[in-house]
Amino acid sequence: MSSELLSLFHILSGTICVGAGGVAFLAPKGKPVHRAAGTVFLVSMLATALSGAVIGILEPERLLITAFAGLLAAYLVLTGWRTARWRSNRPGGFEWSAMAAILACMAGLVTLAVLALQSESGRLLGFAAEDYLMLAMMSALGAVADLTLLVRGPVSRPHRIARHLWRMGLAYFIAVGSFFTGPGARVFPEALRESGLLSAPEGMTALMILVFLVRTLLKRSRRHPGGAS
Repeated sequence: MSSELLSLFHILSGTICVGAGGVAFLAPKGKPVHRAAGTVFLVSMLATALSGAVIGILEPERLLITAFAGLLAAYLVLTGWRTARWRSNRPGGFEWSAMAAILACMAGLVTLAVLALQSESGRLLGFAAEDYLMLAMMSALGAVADLTLLVRGPVSRPHRIARHLWRMGLAYFIAVGSFFTGPGARVFPEALRESGLLSAPEGMTALMILVFLVRTLLKRSRRHPGGAS
């Protein structure tokens, strides 16, 4: 597949991902619409994340950070999907493998951040150290949550739902950011890009995820007193 076709596939799958993710978050949880939109989000998120990772590998001089963002998003959506399908609320080999993968991703991002700090411009391959560190912090968050889960063993149902929600939510946040202020922003007119308005969807997405996460934890804790972990 040529670079142009791969980029087009990445943009189209990302557009579907953003739309399906929004429907999945706003639809009543557990209902057919939520499940259908969630499935479309999962498939399109993996498609855009992995194609983005390939693009970053093929064009490291411009888009290496895209490779790491794609790997992080794929990790989040896969572990979030897996969590929703636990039958015994017990983690296993999949979670160990996922933790090892995200730790490797984090190590790569920290290395790039250090190299950026050591450069005269404070940037590496067009991005500042802060850009790499932001993704590294997201990776660290996932790794710490995985380690805590694996050490503690079985988790309560509220904890499992919260884990599913924040991982899918963070993956969606990355997709929205990539589409509106990242590489995907090229589809918007220059005047709109320079207006700053394209940053609004990221803030709205972060707020939406936080509200749903708090609501979920509060609702579940009322139904299962003392059951949250």
